[in-house]
Amino acid sequence: MSTVFVVGGGLAGLSAAVALAEKGTKVDLIEGAPQAGGRCRSYFDPVLNQVIDNGNHLVLSGNHSVRSYLHAIGAQGALAGPDRAEFQFADVTSGERWTIRPNEGALAWWIFSPARRVPNTSPADYLALLRLLIAGPEKKIGEVIACRGPLWDRLLRPFLLAALNTEPTNASAALAGAVIRESLAKGGHAYHPRIAHPTLAAAFVDPALDYLKRKGARVRIGQRVRAITSNAQTVLALQLPEGTIPVSEGDTVILAVPPSAAVELVPDLVVPTQFHAIVNAHFKLAPPPVTPLMTGVIGGVAEWIFAFPDRISITVSGADAIVDKDREELARLFWADVSNVLRLPAELPPWQIVKERRATFAATPQQAALRPNTVTRWPNLLLAGDWTDTGLPATIEGAVRSGHKAAQLALSRASV
Repeated sequence: MSTVFVVGGGLAGLSAAVALAEKGTKVDLIEGAPQAGGRCRSYFDPVLNQVIDNGNHLVLSGNHSVRSYLHAIGAQGALAGPDRAEFQFADVTSGERWTIRPNEGALAWWIFSPARRVPNTSPADYLALLRLLIAGPEKKIGEVIACRGPLWDRLLRPFLLAALNTEPTNASAALAGAVIRESLAKGGHAYHPRIAHPTLAAAFVDPALDYLKRKGARVRIGQRVRAITSNAQTVLALQLPEGTIPVSEGDTVILAVPPSAAVELVPDLVVPTQFHAIVNAHFKLAPPPVTPLMTGVIGGVAEWIFAFPDRISITVSGADAIVDKDREELARLFWADVSNVLRLPAELPPWQIVKERRATFAATPQQAALRPNTVTRWPNLLLAGDWTDTGLPATIEGAVRSGHKAAQLALSRASV
C-alpha cells in the first residue's frame, strides 16, 4: 500500500492528512516543531498561568473548507460567534461607536439603511466595491477604488488589512476581490464571525491529531525533515535527524511547511519573498458581561479586540512599524485602547505580547505572482500552505483549502 508523507503539521498539513486518512490512505505526518498547528497554535503561558493562542484567527461562517475540515475531525461545535453578521466598532479619538448589521441574503438591502451601514456613508460608496470583483492580478486596491472617506476609514481599511495583512492601498485588488466575493458579495449568512473556542488547539489541532491516530496514521512530532533527496524524475527519500525515510514508487510527498523552509528543501522553488508582521496581546482579565466577541478599533494602536471568557486579546495586522517596540510599551499602548473601548480601569492587568515577525506573505500583486502551484516538476512532490496559489490571501480558509487540494491530487495519483 502506498504512503503519503505529509511534511508539516500546520493547518495545511493537518487538513491534507485528515482528507487522506478519511479515504483510507496510509498517512505519515512529520512535524519539526514540538507541537502541531504551525501559526495556529496554543500553549500554556506561565506569565498569565493559562493557555493562550499565539494569535487571534477569525474565520467566517461561509468558509466551506474550514467547515468540512472541522466536520471531518468531529469539531463542528468548536467555533463560537453570533448567529448573524454583526460588527461593532469604536473610534477612540472621537468617542463614536457604531454597529454594522448586514442582512442575511445576497441582495444587500442593508446598505440602504442608515441604521445598518457605516455612519456618514451612502449606498453608492458600497456599490463601488464591485470594481474589486473584476480587478486584474496586476492591480493594487488603490488603483481600483478610492482609498479615502468614511467607508474606507471605518470599514474597508480595517477589514482588508485584517484579511490581507498588508497595507490595503498597496495590496492586491484581485485578492481583495476574492475575499469580498466569498463574504460580502454572498450576504450576511456567509460572514458570521467565528472564533476558536476555547483555544485554537482545542478547535483545529488536537481533534485532528486524535482523528489521525484513530485512523492509524503515523504522527511524528519534533522530527524535522532536513533534506529531500531526489533525482531529475522523482523524490527518493526524506532525511530526518535519526535516519532516512525512503519514498517508494507510488508514494507521494506533500510539502506543507512555511516558504522559508520549503526553499531550503527545494532550492529552485519560487516562493514569496516579502512578509509582514502581526502583533497580538493577551490580558488576563475577564471582559465585562455582554462584551461583543470582537470589536474593531478606529484611531488607536490596537485594531481588533477579542473577548474570551478568561482573557481579552488584541490583534494588529501589518504590524511592521510596531513589531520592534518594547513589549511593555506595546502592552500599555494596547491596554489604553482596550480600557477606553470596554470602559475598564486604566491599571494594566497581567499581559503577554506575541510577535509573529513573518506572519504572512506580503499580499501585493508582485508577491502574489510568486505563489507556486500545488504541483511541482516532480510528480510525487506536492505543495500545500496558505502561501501557495490558493486564490485567497494567507488565511485559515486558504491553508485548509490548499491541504484539501494537495490531498485530492495525491489520491488521483494513487488511483492511476
